[in-house]
Amino acid sequence: MQLPPPHFPRDLTPAGVAAADDHLALEQVDGAEAMAFVAEENRKSLAVLTGDPRYETFRAEAEAILTATDRIPTPRFLGSGVANFWQDAANPKGVWRRTTLDSYRTAAPQWETLLDIDALSKAEGKDWVFKGADCLAPDDARCLIMLSDGGKDAVVVREFDIPTKRFVDGGFNLPEGKHRIEWLDRDTLLVATDFGSENGKPTMTESGYPFIVKALKRGQTLAQASEVYRGDQSDGGYGVSPAVYRDKDGKVTAVIITRPLDTFRSETWQLTGDGKTQKLTLPERVGISGVIDGRLVFSPDQAWRFDGQDYAAGSLLALPIAVLGETRIDILIDRDRAVVFEPTARQALQGVAVLSDTVVAAITDNVAGRLMKFRPGATGWTGASIAVPDNLAVSLGDSSKSRGEVFVSTQGFLVPPTLSLANVGAATLAELKSAPAKFDASRDITEQYEATSADGTKIPYFITRPRDMKLDGSNPTIMLGYGGFQVSLNPAYKPEMGKLWLERGGVFVQANIRGGGEFGPDWHQAALKENRQRAFDDFAAVARDLEQRGVTSPRRLGIYGRSNGGVLTSVSITQHPELFNAAVIESPLVDMLRYQDLPAGASWIGEYGDPRIPADADFIARYSAYQQLRPGAAYPRVYLTTNTRDDRVHPGHARKFAARLGDLGYDHIYYEDTAGGHSNDADPVANARRWARHYVYLSQQLMD
Repeated sequence: MQLPPPHFPRDLTPAGVAAADDHLALEQVDGAEAMAFVAEENRKSLAVLTGDPRYETFRAEAEAILTATDRIPTPRFLGSGVANFWQDAANPKGVWRRTTLDSYRTAAPQWETLLDIDALSKAEGKDWVFKGADCLAPDDARCLIMLSDGGKDAVVVREFDIPTKRFVDGGFNLPEGKHRIEWLDRDTLLVATDFGSENGKPTMTESGYPFIVKALKRGQTLAQASEVYRGDQSDGGYGVSPAVYRDKDGKVTAVIITRPLDTFRSETWQLTGDGKTQKLTLPERVGISGVIDGRLVFSPDQAWRFDGQDYAAGSLLALPIAVLGETRIDILIDRDRAVVFEPTARQALQGVAVLSDTVVAAITDNVAGRLMKFRPGATGWTGASIAVPDNLAVSLGDSSKSRGEVFVSTQGFLVPPTLSLANVGAATLAELKSAPAKFDASRDITEQYEATSADGTKIPYFITRPRDMKLDGSNPTIMLGYGGFQVSLNPAYKPEMGKLWLERGGVFVQANIRGGGEFGPDWHQAALKENRQRAFDDFAAVARDLEQRGVTSPRRLGIYGRSNGGVLTSVSITQHPELFNAAVIESPLVDMLRYQDLPAGASWIGEYGDPRIPADADFIARYSAYQQLRPGAAYPRVYLTTNTRDDRVHPGHARKFAARLGDLGYDHIYYEDTAGGHSNDADPVANARRWARHYVYLSQQLMD
């Protein structure tokens, strides 16, 4: 019988776990001991990574890709034209700009700058990162600009006037916070945020998200705003959130408030015309897409019975809002008119756009993309395909109800993105932009296989490899996984991976393990909480399948995962060190027995379980990588990396894992960037350095 690891807590209560942790000081984000640790680890790691002769070549190639001006500018409808946020070498922080749709169609659109983030940062002495704009329909003349200091999820919000291209004097202006904001009308916002202390009690949940919604009138302070809805301080998930749905003329058709109970379960409320709220009879696991002709369009993430009818998890439904309220109007529900789309076992919704008289859906069928449009009729919904290329990922961009159009993107591992505009009335797809190839894919092919997991479940995965590759186990291979939060890993063009890895003879594998959304809600829920081990087993099964096929061998196989993927990679190393020789563990969760105490960890209890509950702590402790590290194991030299300004996944996770590896005498690399936040989108030049470090490490471990 194997003894428990030396740092495994004898007492799994929160107090017992903390008492057994000798690196709690590293949880202080800017603490003196923590920053001294970061400085020393960074010094050592940069010597290994940037000192490698490949680093400068990798960095330059990645920067050329990430700052290239021939990238497709991602458009959003703005008034009669389109807007885009653009970063390049000259504008690393980026410019928010606009043009006409006709100009956008051309090879050289004429852009008008609305807001220069580099200039704003310089003028105000801030490290501003643009986090988006929310503009008031139908004219989109007034917008709420979200700005993050250093890339954090928390933002300040300022009102911006498009015609004058200036922030509005005396306009809406919210201090830094994790806000949930919607325009109700030109002079009113619905705001969920930190309203400060009330009678000595906080107005934020334990995970740091709001649970109160107020109406904020122009000229009012947050303290003067009027409450319209209140959840509870004990609520889980990502905080209460208002959503305002409008018709093509900008008229409000519904105001919906979502109150999360945990990561995935929620209550749905409607703000009625008299300013009151009523609860809607919807399943707790549900995703809402919009409103069409008085009907709420939504997808239940659980099997659901309503009015004597059964609806499948993952289906797309449209029901009159009037029958969903507590004081419902008695309307006989015809199931055929309620069901927009019902997937097969290997299909899943990936995106939905609700227009004036049509619903457009991106669907995967065995992880290959399709595009469908659905229109309501007297006897039910009629579906029709909109032709897209075979065996590519299909994703929806912004849509316009007034134009009846939606942007559609297609791409594959070896196929650069193409952006098209779908006219839903004609069911046609007109190509707008096609990105040029960023690496030579002429020698490579992509194939899809299946591995058999420990419980017999078939796990699909993609291999992108040289066409003439020998199946002798000698091929350097990176395997990517995620396996959580119903996030699908669909085929995607990764130009930096292609340039820095595939062009040098490497192999790339993407594993569609349980916990993701590739086959709908059931695929996700199969790996929740006490069943988390299934995701780890799936990943290990793909690794073994690659070895059995002769694609690679443990000496040449590395894994990469970030955020929840960092749970996956850290556990994979501690459970199966014999399968891998490299692991990039980025922005990870690794101390799963304390994750709920590290902001914003408590919002994920619905995914992982609650370590404060003894039964949950028991199954979490069996895999939590930080506690499962032991001496004398054949761990490879791993690369841990995170960001000081990450306010989504606390940097303490990665710091503590690196420190414990060091305590146990294991060679490892740890690097912590000091700006950029969780999403790594603050600066493409800095992002190029990040990718160069990744691929230097992977080359050292797998190619050398």
